[in-house]
Amino acid sequence: MNAAPDRRIVAPPPDAAGGRLDRVLADALPELSRTGIRRLIEAGAVSFGRGGTIEEPSYRVKPGQSFAVIVPESGDPRPAGERIPLAIVYEDDDLIVVDKNAGLVVHPAPGNPDGTLVNALIAHCGASLSGVGGVRRPGIVHRLDKLTSGLMVAAKNDRSHRALAAQFEARSIDRAYTAFAWRAPARPSGEIEGNIGRSARNRKKMAVLSHGGRAALTRYRTVRRFGDAAARLECRLATGRTHQIRVHLAWRGLPVIGDSAYGGGPTAARRRALGAGAAEAVAALGRHALHAHRLGFRHPASGEALVFDSDLPNELRLLENALKGGW
Repeated sequence: MNAAPDRRIVAPPPDAAGGRLDRVLADALPELSRTGIRRLIEAGAVSFGRGGTIEEPSYRVKPGQSFAVIVPESGDPRPAGERIPLAIVYEDDDLIVVDKNAGLVVHPAPGNPDGTLVNALIAHCGASLSGVGGVRRPGIVHRLDKLTSGLMVAAKNDRSHRALAAQFEARSIDRAYTAFAWRAPARPSGEIEGNIGRSARNRKKMAVLSHGGRAALTRYRTVRRFGDAAARLECRLATGRTHQIRVHLAWRGLPVIGDSAYGGGPTAARRRALGAGAAEAVAALGRHALHAHRLGFRHPASGEALVFDSDLPNELRLLENALKGGW
């Protein structure tokens, strides 16, 4: 039996005054995505605390206002298969390795009930996917952010799922990412270490915390500098925290290009430092410039060491060429 609709009352903090309603509500209700909040507003499910429906997501919140949000009853939690194209790098009876496109959400969640990698895997693999990850996440051993592209492995049976999960927990997985960052590190290589947890200012974002959080370590090396304006970095994860590379680089003053959530937007000063052509490429990017280019692990059945590499997707190659042209 489905649960009844849930009515939430949101009283935004004083510093939220002037902010867009969809953003303010998404900050207050971290279990819902901003897209999901926007759909609720447009569907008439959000009203002022004292009555009166709001149907404009860009409405600017005023001091002292409160809002009522009707979260609809949940539907069938079991995702359905969808014929979504997959870039399959490797596949056997135990696992599948795919090269995920930027923009593809990994598994269903509020605001993204379908059109995910899980839906595509169900259509491709049928009932063979491991159920260890739960009803909404069959086969999923690890995640990539929606706008991060690159290599992922999914398990086709429970034995493989447990074996791969154990490797991730033991930190024996070889994971390397390409990141295009604003500015170049002072040192060509190094480590970034700092505990990561939920930001106190925005519960949908992560932050490096002086107290609490979970230990996180990112190793980086500079592959190429583009003057002082930007750099191509290779980042390797010693831990696997949410948004780890994005948060650590931003904390060091090297935010990932295009990552508006963590300070990587194209400011006027950054555009001037790049030059016209590169600035245009950044503006056209439409995503943060982070790509999981290497994934290595031991096969859960045979024990064979498997290593996969992925070329940069077209939009990141165009970005790199434009950055090269500026220097």
